[in-house]
Amino acid sequence: MTVTIPAAARYSYRVSWSPEDDEFVGTCVEFPSLSWLAPTQEGALLGVRAVVDEVVRDLLENGEQVPAPLSARTYSGKFNLRVGERLHRQLATAAAEEHLSLNQYVIRRLTDAS
Repeated sequence: MTVTIPAAARYSYRVSWSPEDDEFVGTCVEFPSLSWLAPTQEGALLGVRAVVDEVVRDLLENGEQVPAPLSARTYSGKFNLRVGERLHRQLATAAAEEHLSLNQYVIRRLTDAS
C-alpha cells in the first residue's frame, strides 16, 4: 500500500506563542511570508499548512516554481562565512590553543551551541 503525502506536509513548520497577538502563530520556513494565527497550537499548524497547500497549488497551476522542502535539498557541507579581522584572530588563537585547525575549532563550537 502506497501512502500519498500532501505536498504541504513536506515543508518545515514551526508554531510559537505570539504575545503581541495573544495567539499561537504557525509559520513555514520555506514560505517565510506566510503565517496563521489561532488560539491553539494545533489550529495554528493546521491553518498554516492549509495556506501553504493553497499557495503550492496556485504556483503549480500558474506554472511557477515551487520551493523544494528543506528535507529534499542537498547540501555540500561547505559555506563561506565572513567575520571581522578581530573575531578571525580570536578564533584562530583559540583554535591554536586547543591544537585544532580553525575549521575543526569552529565546527566544534557550532556543534556545542546546537
